[in-house]
Amino acid sequence: MLDFDLAEMYEVETRVLNQSVKRNIERFPEDFMFQLTEFEMQLMSSQFVMTSKSKRPNSALPYAFTEHGVTMLSSVLRSTIAIQVNIQLVRAFIAIRQMVQRDPTNKLSELQAEMKELKAYIEEVFSDYNDINEDTRMQIELINQSLAEFHSDKIQPAKPRNKVGFIT
Repeated sequence: MLDFDLAEMYEVETRVLNQSVKRNIERFPEDFMFQLTEFEMQLMSSQFVMTSKSKRPNSALPYAFTEHGVTMLSSVLRSTIAIQVNIQLVRAFIAIRQMVQRDPTNKLSELQAEMKELKAYIEEVFSDYNDINEDTRMQIELINQSLAEFHSDKIQPAKPRNKVGFIT
């Protein structure tokens, strides 16, 4: 983002923003901020219908800030919005750090332990099932046949029933 857009966002004058940057220049290495060249500025004005001349009455070339520079600006500016942005950034970083430190590794190790336990149980059940030898399977089949015959013997054919009611 360019300095004049950031100044508007943080509700400060561009001059104040640039002064704050110059006073804290050690906080803005090249990967945080750089100044546009004349050629880049001409390209920008040819690409956009609205030029930034109205926002920049002087002829100084604007500074461009990366996301790190925008974040750093919130810590060097003294506007209410900059202070609030900085507070929110600190809270977000703390929340992310806490989330990374506590949950994922513990949850992952818990899931891995549960998966090992479940796998061992399933292997035990299958090995018990496969341990039943052929003789035992034959005996179970004979018991099932005997139960089926016993059940079929118990079922009696329907006998004619006497009618219920008055005899005429």
